[in-house]
Amino acid sequence: MHVKVALLGLGAVAQAVYLPLLTRRRDLFEIAAVCDLDPAHAASFGLPWYDDPYAMLAAGGFDAVIVISPGSHGALVAAALELGYWVLCEKPLAYSKAEAEAIDKPERLMVAYMKQYDPAVQRMAEQLGDTPIRHLETRVLHPTEESQLLFARVRGARPQATAIAPFAEADERALDAALGDPDTVSGPETYALEGPDALRDAAAARGAHERLRRLYAQVVLGSMVHDISLMRLLAGSPEIVDHAAVWPVATFPPSVEVTGALPDNDGRFALRWHFLPSYPAYRQTLAVHHDHGSLRADFPSPYLLNAPTTLTITARVGTTEQKTVYREVSEAFERQLAAFHRFVTEGEPPISGRDEAVRDITTAQRIIRRYAALAGLPIGGECADP
Repeated sequence: MHVKVALLGLGAVAQAVYLPLLTRRRDLFEIAAVCDLDPAHAASFGLPWYDDPYAMLAAGGFDAVIVISPGSHGALVAAALELGYWVLCEKPLAYSKAEAEAIDKPERLMVAYMKQYDPAVQRMAEQLGDTPIRHLETRVLHPTEESQLLFARVRGARPQATAIAPFAEADERALDAALGDPDTVSGPETYALEGPDALRDAAAARGAHERLRRLYAQVVLGSMVHDISLMRLLAGSPEIVDHAAVWPVATFPPSVEVTGALPDNDGRFALRWHFLPSYPAYRQTLAVHHDHGSLRADFPSPYLLNAPTTLTITARVGTTEQKTVYREVSEAFERQLAAFHRFVTEGEPPISGRDEAVRDITTAQRIIRRYAALAGLPIGGECADP
C-alpha cells in the first residue's frame, strides 16, 4: 500500500535526506504536497506546494505528514493529528512538557529519532538485553552544518519576517513554559536590589537566561536529544543528573558535559557534546560497558546516506579477548521511514511516540536545571520543578 505523504518544512534535512529517500522508496510512499514558509522555495521543488502549513493540512489529499520544520513542533503535530493524519515528527516534538502532553490522539504519532533505527544500535540493544550496564557514554564532535552539507548543494529559503513571526512567538511561549518568563526570572526582584545595580544585574541575568534558552532549545533538544533517546532505548531515562558543565562561557554553541545515574541499577552515564566549527568531520561515539565486555558504535555524519555505523563488540572467550566488528550499509533514515510505513499500514508501534518524547524533554530539563543550579543562574517554569 502506498502512503501519500506531505512534507512540512523544506530545509537541509528535507533536501539531503527525506526527499531523496522518499523518491527512492516509491514502493512505499508518494509525495503528495510540500510546504515551506518561503513560497518561492516551496514552488522550486516541482511538487504541489503550500506556504502555510495549516492551509496544507486543511486542503488534504494525503494520508500522513512528515514534520521537519525548525523549532518546536507541538502545535503543528496536534493540528495534524486532530485532522486524522498519521505524523512522523522530527525532533524536538515540543519545547515544553505541557505542550507535548497536550497533544491529543497520540496513537498516530511517531517521533523521528532515526539513530534508534540504526542497525548498529538495534544490534546493541539485542546484545545487551537485560545485562546490567556499568557505564554508558556518548561523545559528539560537531562541525558546522554547512561543512557537513557541502556535498548536498541544498537550497536556502528566505521566508518573510511576517510569515515567521507567529511560529517564533509560539516557540517563545513554549520556552517560557519550560524555563520561565525572562522578565519574571531575571527581573530586579530576583536580586532584592534597588537602583542602577539592580538594573545592571537584571540585564546580565536576562542575557544569561536568554543564553540558557538557546542552550536548551538549540543544543540539548536540538541535537543532544539524539543521545538522550539512545540512552533511554538502551538503559532507560535517568532520574538523576548530578553534574552539567558548559564551556567556553563566551562561545555559542559551546561544549556540554552531563553526568548522572542510570535508572534501576548501579550504572552511570556521561554525555559529551562539542561544537567545533572547523572540525574535519562529524563524529559520534556511543559506548556501553558491562561486567563482561563493551559495545561501541561509531556514527558518521547523519547526512551521508548509507554510510555505515561501525559497531565493535568486545568480549572474552576463554582466555582470549575477542573483538567482533559489524558494518551494515542499510540507512537508518530509510529504516525509520519503512517503520513509519508499517506503523501506518499495519499498526506496528514505533520505538518512540509522544510519551517517550516527554521523557526525553524531562531529561533535557533536568540537565538545564542542574547546570543553572551549579552556575548560579535563576530559572523558572517546568525546569524549576524538582
